[in-house]
Amino acid sequence: MTSTPVAAELKSARFRREREADWRRLEGLLKRLETQPVSKLSDEDLIALPVLYRATLSALSVARETTLDKALLDYLEGLCTRAYFVVYGARPRLGHRLARFFATDWPAAARALWRETAVAGLLFALGAGIAVWLYGRDPDWFYAFMPGGMAQGRDPSATTEALRKVLYDGGAHNLLAIFATFLFTHNAQIAIFAFALGFAFGAPTALLLVTNGCGLGAMMALYAAHGLGFQLGGWLAIHGVTEIFATCLAGAAGFHIGWTLAFPGAKTRPEAMAAAGRRAATLMAGVVLMLAVAGALEGLGRQLITNDLARYGIALSSAGVWGYYLYVPRRPRTAKARP
Repeated sequence: MTSTPVAAELKSARFRREREADWRRLEGLLKRLETQPVSKLSDEDLIALPVLYRATLSALSVARETTLDKALLDYLEGLCTRAYFVVYGARPRLGHRLARFFATDWPAAARALWRETAVAGLLFALGAGIAVWLYGRDPDWFYAFMPGGMAQGRDPSATTEALRKVLYDGGAHNLLAIFATFLFTHNAQIAIFAFALGFAFGAPTALLLVTNGCGLGAMMALYAAHGLGFQLGGWLAIHGVTEIFATCLAGAAGFHIGWTLAFPGAKTRPEAMAAAGRRAATLMAGVVLMLAVAGALEGLGRQLITNDLARYGIALSSAGVWGYYLYVPRRPRTAKARP
């Protein structure tokens, strides 16, 4: 009767003795990785790490089946858990994640949502067109789209000379600069809300884009009526290309959320929404950066650049840069063959 426990104990000791060297090596690698980056490991250790993990996991499975001592089971379970998070749960460092975001993730998200972006751009242009058309029928429509406090007297009652002056006056009291600041802040808020309200099937997002376009259209119509549309367009385009593009991308992210919520496709709704949320969030991270760039361009353009052609040149250049960066696929880098 006493031979059975003795045999089990001998079997357990032999089981541990045959495999303990691998366990100790795996434990040593894990300790090293807890205090230093994975790049410090040799090629041999990097290759051995997943092999040792799978062997230890197999040993744990055998140990559970043969009901060996609890101390050994606890040790193997802890070792396998630590190894799992190293082998499968490791995350790239911040620098690598940022590089991947700029190199692939952000452009890929923009290309994936190009249809939504086109719709957002059309809605923005529609709002601007509506404001221009209504202003042409009755200039008093200007006040419906542009608050009097923000217009600061730059309304249908202003003279051409007064409107022209604020286009090229770089002083601290430039009233058009106040309008530009308002426009930037307003567009930033619109971008955030256009994304955040996308869950309501995209309806609020569409309304925000149209009304935001109306404000720009009203100001353009005012200056165009005084023969200054070209001049105002150049002044605003310096930062407006980037700013409006960012707003349309935010609208696209909102539309993507709303469309996926309504039509999840073959996936379950939670799965589809999770994937859509990740893609939209990636795009919105880029939108935030674009708005920061637009703010820098707005400040530089207002203070230093007064030539109309230079302003349009900057606007066209920024449009080309954003278009190429976000929508022209790049070939993945391939490792050079070693001689």
